Amino acid sequence: MNQADVTKLMSQLRIAVRPNQRNLKNPDGAEGRLLKLRKTVTALMKHERIELYYNRADEARGYAELLISNAIRHGDRHRATMELADYWLLEKQLVHKLFKVLVPRYENYNVSYTRMYKAPRDYPGMYYRQSVLELRGNPYPSLFMDQSQNRNLLHNVLLDEARKEYRRSKLADLVK
Repeated sequence: MNQADVTKLMSQLRIAVRPNQRNLKNPDGAEGRLLKLRKTVTALMKHERIELYYNRADEARGYAELLISNAIRHGDRHRATMELADYWLLEKQLVHKLFKVLVPRYENYNVSYTRMYKAPRDYPGMYYRQSVLELRGNPYPSLFMDQSQNRNLLHNVLLDEARKEYRRSKLADLVK
């Protein structure tokens, strides 16, 4: 049968986007809030990894994902996509980076284009949660630790204790 592929008809975001906006207060009102989000998306495209408050990172992540997915889906010849890129990217040379660098990088991705990690909080510092927002495939070193060599993980502690108990039993057999 000749049925249209429905997945090509609408943009697919690979992250959960909240149906309503976060309550990001700004003294300049809604325009100031949007300007702050635009600056965040611009900084993310420019530096490919940024550290900021969790609420703003979570909302800016949705806009960055939408921008990249529309750029992949429609390309640079689509007028609405160019207007979207022109609106969200305050530095106009980043429009070129979006279409020439990021679109080829993410064309064959089947996961989200961004990652968000919770950053450690300084104990005596402020209460606000910090996070790190990054584009996948960036040139920076990974933020993940090698968990296999961490001696404090539960399975490594249990294996160490089992090894010690085995050695004690072998030593006790040798002494007898």
